[in-house]
Amino acid sequence: MEPPALPAATFERRVVRSGAEHHYLRVRLELPDGGARPNVAQFKQLVVSALRELHGEVGAALPVDVLTYEEKTLSAILRVISSGLVKLWSALTLLGFYQNRRCAFRVLQTSPFLLALSGNSRELVLD
Repeated sequence: MEPPALPAATFERRVVRSGAEHHYLRVRLELPDGGARPNVAQFKQLVVSALRELHGEVGAALPVDVLTYEEKTLSAILRVISSGLVKLWSALTLLGFYQNRRCAFRVLQTSPFLLALSGNSRELVLD
């Protein structure tokens, strides 16, 4: 007697995207010529204007929060809904001017977890 035939193996592909509601970005604004540094309100306005410039009014309506901002280093942690991460990142990358002065945003870190941005192993100093 022959053993019962096994059913054909089935393959199911599953792509799991991050289920996180928000993404966090650590960014730094570079102003090579020095001059006046934006305060937190001006920094937020610069982010919104970058979104508006690249993605229009729909981009400017993207909810972005400035969680921390250091005026001394011009660095910030931004929170954006996960579906808007690419729009925000592209808008910041392509921004070239702040108050008619050259500038550049650098995205230093990004993560769906805020805690992941609390430390950077590249900046770790061992004694």
